[in-house]
Amino acid sequence: MSELRLYDTLAREKRVFVPADPSRVTMYVCGPTVYNRAHIGNARPAVVFDVLARLLRHRYGAQNVIYARNVTDVDDKIIQSAAEQGVDPSVITARYETHYNEDMGALGVAPPDIAPHATEHVPDMVAMIARLIEAGHAYEADGHVLFDVPSDPDYGALGRRDRDAMIAGARVEVASYKKDPADFVLWKPSPEGTIGWDSPWGRGRPGWHIECSAMIERHLGESVDIHGGGLDLIFPHHENELAQSRCAHRGAPLARYWVHNGFLSMAGSEKMSKSLGNVVTVGELLERNHRPEALRLALLSAHYRQPLEWSDQLIAQSKATLDGLYRVVGDAVSEEPHHDVLGALADDLNTPLALAKLGAIKDAAVLKASASLLGLIPWTSEDWFKGRAASLSSHANLSFVSSGTLRVERGEQFIDDKITERAAAKAERDFERADRIRAELASDGVLLEDTPSGTIWRRA
Repeated sequence: MSELRLYDTLAREKRVFVPADPSRVTMYVCGPTVYNRAHIGNARPAVVFDVLARLLRHRYGAQNVIYARNVTDVDDKIIQSAAEQGVDPSVITARYETHYNEDMGALGVAPPDIAPHATEHVPDMVAMIARLIEAGHAYEADGHVLFDVPSDPDYGALGRRDRDAMIAGARVEVASYKKDPADFVLWKPSPEGTIGWDSPWGRGRPGWHIECSAMIERHLGESVDIHGGGLDLIFPHHENELAQSRCAHRGAPLARYWVHNGFLSMAGSEKMSKSLGNVVTVGELLERNHRPEALRLALLSAHYRQPLEWSDQLIAQSKATLDGLYRVVGDAVSEEPHHDVLGALADDLNTPLALAKLGAIKDAAVLKASASLLGLIPWTSEDWFKGRAASLSSHANLSFVSSGTLRVERGEQFIDDKITERAAAKAERDFERADRIRAELASDGVLLEDTPSGTIWRRA
C-alpha cells in the first residue's frame, strides 16, 4: 500500500502521514456556525474531510479512527439573528444545525464520530482559560480575559505573517484594556439579557477560538493527528487555537498535521461568501433537482487545496460522469478499491487523479469499491437503506425519498429513553456519548434543548 502523504500547512510541504497511535487515529475539523443555511462553499470542507476520513478508515480500520467536527452554537451572528426574530438563540442553532446535517447528509457526508457543541463545553473552556492565566499567557482586563500574544514566542508560525499583517488580518478591536494590539479575546462579558455563563471573571461567554482547543482536549487529548478546515481559518482562528493550546499544554503541539482546503467561487466572481452575497445554498441546489451525487463529485473535481469555480456547467459535467459510472457498476458486489485510486488518494488526497483512474476500471466490482471510497455510490443504494432500516428501533416509522434520504419518525417513549440515557452520560462526564445521542436524534428530526428545568424536545 502506498504511503499516505498530506500537505502540512505548518511545514509548507507534503509529509508522510504517521499517526501518533495507529490504533487511535484522531482528526478534528472545524464545523459550522449554525446561524444560516450552508452554501455550497461551506460543503467543500465537509466533503473533502469526509473523503479523508474514509481513506483513514480504509487504511487503519474504522474502529481505529476518531473523527470530530464541532458545532459553534454561540456566536455574535447567532445572538443577532435570535434578537431580530425574538427567539432564544437555541431556536436558531437547532434549526440550522438540522438543516446543515440534512444538507451534508444529502451530499453523502457521513456524520462525524463526535460532534461537540460549544455551549455544552463552557466549563472546559473556563478551566483552560484559568490555566492560561496561571501560566502567564493570559490576563483579565475590564471584564475580559485576553491571550497575551507576546508571551508566546512561536505565535505566527502557522500563518507566517509579519506582525502588522497579522494585526490587520485579524481585524482586531482597538481597546484600551489590551496590553498589545494583537492580543485576542478568550472570555468577554455578556450584556444583560444576552446568553452567558458564570465564571471567575463575571458573567460572560467564550471567545470563538478557545472552544476548539477546549473540545479537542476534552474528547481527543492534548494533540490530534490531523486538524483541518478551510484556508480562511489559518489566520486568525487556527493560529490562535495553536497558540493557546500549546501554552496550555506545556508546549505540546495541537496537531501533528494541519490540512486546509482552498476557496470555492462562483463562476466569474470572487470567493463565495455570505457577507458578499454571492452564494448558492446546498438546499437551493437540491430544490433545483440537481442530483446530490453530482454536487459531491463536482466538489471533488479539483484538488482540495486548489480554488474551485462553481458553475452549472461543472454540475452538468459531473452528472454525465456519474451516468457513465453507474452504467458500468450496475448491481456489482463491492470488492477492494483499485490500487491506482488508492495511490491517487494517498498522494495528498488527489481526487481529480482518482476520478480519472475510475474511468479506466473495467471490473464493475472494483469500480464500485473505488467509487465508494470517494463517497459517490453507497449512500443512495437500496442495500444501504435496508441495512440502516434493520438497525433502527421498532418505534420508528420509515419512509424513503428520491434524494436518497432516510426519514425517521421516532416514538415519544424512544425519545424520552434517549434523553434519559444522554443525561446519564453527561452525569458520568461521557460527553462523547452524550453528543452522539443528540446527533442521532437530530438526524431523525428530533431537536433537544437543555433548559434550567431539564431537557425538552421538539420535532424539526
